[in-house]
Amino acid sequence: MAQATTQKNKAKKVLIIEDEADMCLLMNIMLTSKEMELDHVKSISAAKEYLNGEKPSVVILDNKLTDGMGVDFISFIKQHYPDVKIVMISGFSGAAKNLALDNGADKFLEKPFTKENLYKSVKELLN
Repeated sequence: MAQATTQKNKAKKVLIIEDEADMCLLMNIMLTSKEMELDHVKSISAAKEYLNGEKPSVVILDNKLTDGMGVDFISFIKQHYPDVKIVMISGFSGAAKNLALDNGADKFLEKPFTKENLYKSVKELLN
């Protein structure tokens, strides 16, 4: 039991903000690792609630959510939680990518992305 607690304490928290259940499940499978503790919320409002009590190292943020645009939520995260790193994911590149990076996202991945790209992006930000 103590060993499991020690393992969990070493894991870095990663919050996935994604409203599509299938996409969230896929990212959970892609990122399953003893080095990461994954949590998931489905909206910006749920993410704000989560961030009041938990401090993830990395947030994976979808752009189009039911209650707003993820790209607009980046500045809130950076203002209130400046140490949190952000991987923005979107089905659109171009202007969305530039806006996300300008607003403070640390990485941008266009859907569909590979397991390797997602894992590498998150691991780089955790180190």
